[in-house]
Amino acid sequence: MTEKRKQFSSVFTYASIVVGILVFIGAVFPDQFGQTSGALGTWITETFGWYYMAIFTLILFFCIFLGLSPIGKLTLGKPYDKPEFRTVSWLAMLFSAGMGIGLVFYGASEPISHYLAPPTADPETKAALAEAMRSTFLHYGFHPWAVYGIVAMALAYSQFRKGEVGLISKTLRPILGDRVDGPVGTVVDVLSVFATIIGVAVSLGVGAMQINGGLSYLFGIPNNQFVQGIIIAVVTVLFIYSAWTGLSKGIQYLSNLNMILAGLLFLAVLILGPTLFILNMMTSSTGNYFNTLLFNSLDVAPLNEQKQAWMQTWTIYYWGWWMSWSPFVGVFIARISRGRSIREFVFAVLLVPTFVSIFWFSAFGLTGIDVGLNSPQIFEMPPETQLFGIFNELPLSIVLSFITLALIASFFITSADSATFVLGMQTAFGTLSPAAFVKVVWGLSLSAIAYILLLAGGETGLAALQSAAIISALPFSVVVILMAAAFYKDANQERKYLGLTITPNKKRMKEYLDRTDEDQDKRS
Repeated sequence: MTEKRKQFSSVFTYASIVVGILVFIGAVFPDQFGQTSGALGTWITETFGWYYMAIFTLILFFCIFLGLSPIGKLTLGKPYDKPEFRTVSWLAMLFSAGMGIGLVFYGASEPISHYLAPPTADPETKAALAEAMRSTFLHYGFHPWAVYGIVAMALAYSQFRKGEVGLISKTLRPILGDRVDGPVGTVVDVLSVFATIIGVAVSLGVGAMQINGGLSYLFGIPNNQFVQGIIIAVVTVLFIYSAWTGLSKGIQYLSNLNMILAGLLFLAVLILGPTLFILNMMTSSTGNYFNTLLFNSLDVAPLNEQKQAWMQTWTIYYWGWWMSWSPFVGVFIARISRGRSIREFVFAVLLVPTFVSIFWFSAFGLTGIDVGLNSPQIFEMPPETQLFGIFNELPLSIVLSFITLALIASFFITSADSATFVLGMQTAFGTLSPAAFVKVVWGLSLSAIAYILLLAGGETGLAALQSAAIISALPFSVVVILMAAAFYKDANQERKYLGLTITPNKKRMKEYLDRTDEDQDKRS
């Protein structure tokens, strides 16, 4: 295989054509594009809402089963592989990869929105407050991380234990055989690329909206699609320059900066906000979340029109966004998890980010609601400016606002830069060194799709972003199901061979590893 062929695969060609068509249609016919995507998104939520809820719940319980079963003893890599990163660094990277801009954008606005328009309770009541926190925890809790986890686990197992290249399609070899090397594999990889582009573009669009909202609130800069386009263009230049020059250390430093800024912002809001109220409500709401987890995981509200409409706007949108985000996050988490046992991986991925999200939304959401009760104009602000309005009512408001803008911009750049690498790898036969040209193409595509979705969303901006996430998730959900089935088939066969019940059969393990290495040598 020549280097040129490695850099330009059929996946790159077909995915580029699909994205190019979408950008052209969206740019020439933005209104029609928005109407069509909105209608399709609505149809999917009404028709397949039950499917999204069921799939996410089944994946969650499947991950728990894997962690508790003897399969959990297997390593994501060879048995003698050691983790590349310290546990603390690994956990920090897990969290920063999975949420990013969404945490900042929705940190205060989502609990406020649920408080004003709860799933079932009367608005602006104590019951509405309880529902607001519980619902937010559901959206950022175990379910999205289970989907991220199963995609990452299948990729890491296939790549580091079985010696496959890091492509989504190769994880399906246990059930599709050598067909993953042909057109079937190409279709799977194109779907994963498309889902990644939409998922990341939604985040970039949300980030541009909030940066614009902050600049508008602080400096009076117009809050419109033209300014959002300028913001996207500026940030695009920054992350494409990084992708072109390969400034990996710079991005690593920027990722560390993300965590520092997020930590400072969280502590400031916790201290400056109603601290005791936050701690009490966080404890109570966490119990409420666990107590109602199973019911709310599967409830599609067929007999409650209020909750059904609320779910289509929130829960189903989130499940689509997380599903479309999962190829990107999965590749990243797989890359940093080599040498971890499946049991360690499962419970770290499920528990740590979930509890960090609980802390974050408790501090920002409850502070926002408390401030809004004393300053009702907060409740009337759009989501992109709401957080800055809340800060305006707190001490050190200017400092908090500038930290927030820096954090959003940093998340924006690192997410887009990482996505260009993942897309480059997925469209260049899984190479860990995709050509700079390939990364630039995908960087421009991400920004173009993000802006097209903002244009198609009209005045609200979020409408087309939500529809795009829901639409792209539907076909890729089938791929995720196949990944879970293929992973279990392969891992369970290995578990049986190694006799993993209480203690492994070391002789069989050595024979198996030797045979695996020989098979990989023949394949390559």
